[in-house]
Amino acid sequence: MLIGAGAGLVVFGVTQLSGRNLFIVTGAFAGAVSVLAFQVYGRAARLTEVRVTVPQLSELTFVVNNEAKQVAWRLFVETVTRVSTQPLAGDAGLLREALTSLYGLFGTAREALKSARPSVQATGEQTVEYLAITMLNRELRPFLSTWHPRLTAFEQQDPSRPESEWPQGADCRAELRVVQDNLREYALGFARLAGVKNARMLIDGAMQAE
Repeated sequence: MLIGAGAGLVVFGVTQLSGRNLFIVTGAFAGAVSVLAFQVYGRAARLTEVRVTVPQLSELTFVVNNEAKQVAWRLFVETVTRVSTQPLAGDAGLLREALTSLYGLFGTAREALKSARPSVQATGEQTVEYLAITMLNRELRPFLSTWHPRLTAFEQQDPSRPESEWPQGADCRAELRVVQDNLREYALGFARLAGVKNARMLIDGAMQAE
């Protein structure tokens, strides 16, 4: 009530002004609003440097702002909450289910990048888009382009045969384990870019919940 009454008195006082005094007050108000907006924008656009180890490459320096952190968080959640990241022990689980999950991750990651504005790139430093596209092109695309057609051919050859009789099943599972290990490292990278604390604990919890 007191704040409202004070605001009302200020507004009333301003409406009684005229001439030079009115311009001074309105100019001061506009200046205060501009400074506040600039500070809010500065906090959102401020770049933070983060070092991330990229599988098959090396440790690279990334730069992120608040918007890039949100993209990284979404990619982190999508990566660690899918069946594709859960190791398949022996003959447990279905390869078809894992491949479908990997396809879903590919599509979701692509949509997350398409819906976000491009990150501001500093000289010699990488962005969240680089990490995501590297994951798609170095991990998901080669594995899916190799094993999806082979598994599909087996399924279509004799739909009544169980997946466990697929002659190439063991080789597919071996390569899948490598991809899953690498996806875990990418997930940790997204977590670092997003500023997630205790990321390994979150990843282990998500995997145990599968």
